[in-house]
Amino acid sequence: MLRRILTLIWKELQAQLRDADSRRLLILPIILQVALFPFAATLEVKNGTIAIYNQDSGPNSIELIQRLAAAKAFQHVIMLHNIHELRETLDNQRALVAITFPNNFSAHIKAGIPADLQLAFDGRKSNATQITASYIEDIVNQYQTDEKLTPTTTTFIVRNWFNPNLDYKWFIVSSLLATVTTIGALVVTAMSVAREREQGTLDQLFVSPLTPGYLMIGKLVPALVIVALQVAIILVVGIFLYGIPFQGSLLLLYFCLIFYGLALGGVGLMISSVCSTQQQAFLGVFGFMMVFFVLSGYVSPIENIPEPLQSFTWFNPVRHFMVISRGIYLKNLDFGLVWPNLWPLIVIAAMTNTMAYWVFKKY
Repeated sequence: MLRRILTLIWKELQAQLRDADSRRLLILPIILQVALFPFAATLEVKNGTIAIYNQDSGPNSIELIQRLAAAKAFQHVIMLHNIHELRETLDNQRALVAITFPNNFSAHIKAGIPADLQLAFDGRKSNATQITASYIEDIVNQYQTDEKLTPTTTTFIVRNWFNPNLDYKWFIVSSLLATVTTIGALVVTAMSVAREREQGTLDQLFVSPLTPGYLMIGKLVPALVIVALQVAIILVVGIFLYGIPFQGSLLLLYFCLIFYGLALGGVGLMISSVCSTQQQAFLGVFGFMMVFFVLSGYVSPIENIPEPLQSFTWFNPVRHFMVISRGIYLKNLDFGLVWPNLWPLIVIAAMTNTMAYWVFKKY
């Protein structure tokens, strides 16, 4: 039985790589996205969250905090009580920036001495941090003007975590690990059954000794192999062409990729099972892919999505793997920090493949 499954897997890989259209669908998205997205893609910042660690009880820090809280750019303000909370807030992506007021902030301003204001940004979102920094700078400058303070009264000490130079390519390339593999996993699985039906070989598979479950394995494994190769290509390009250091565990990344590929593969098999032609399967993939990307936090932050739709993003595998890929690539997340986004992938993979098995048997 194992030899028959391996034969089916090899047959599926040959079918994908031998067909010119399939090769283009698997190779062109990688080339275009890796070449264009790091330079052309930008994101808008809205409804940001800031964290404030105020060690000063003077009136100047309180007034400036109130102005920051009232700004339209910052919908949520998290008040911190110690430096450990500051680190945890940035590590867990609860805030885009953490602002620290030293205990002598108001005293220095009163004495006419330059007062330091420390900003620690989450460098994984480099474009957002640059825009946020300009917002904060405008607020501080306006405060200085209203209080008739000299421009040098307050100075910034800025540190960008996880992306020291705020290079936007770091964010894009780490995100491509999720977007490109989405295309690969969905296309390979969605085209597989539809191609068999279109070529008239599907009935032969059903009369073979292989059960529908084994046939699904034969369709899923080639998809996992292909997305693993796609991830390898993106990592090579990101590290050696763009100079983006890979901080995390390659083994952990590929371990998470297995469940991500299975979650998407189940969706692809469902699409493929109800389609008569490869053209119909491709249109079905395109429809699902657009929904996945819009609700992933890649096109726009999850916070910008209307609240009734935010709950649906938890059923989107792209959302969870996007967090995992960025975190492992840029920050060296360990298994404990990956787990909150890994277990939803496992649940989604179980759900989609169970549904795919039912549809596969029915059709």
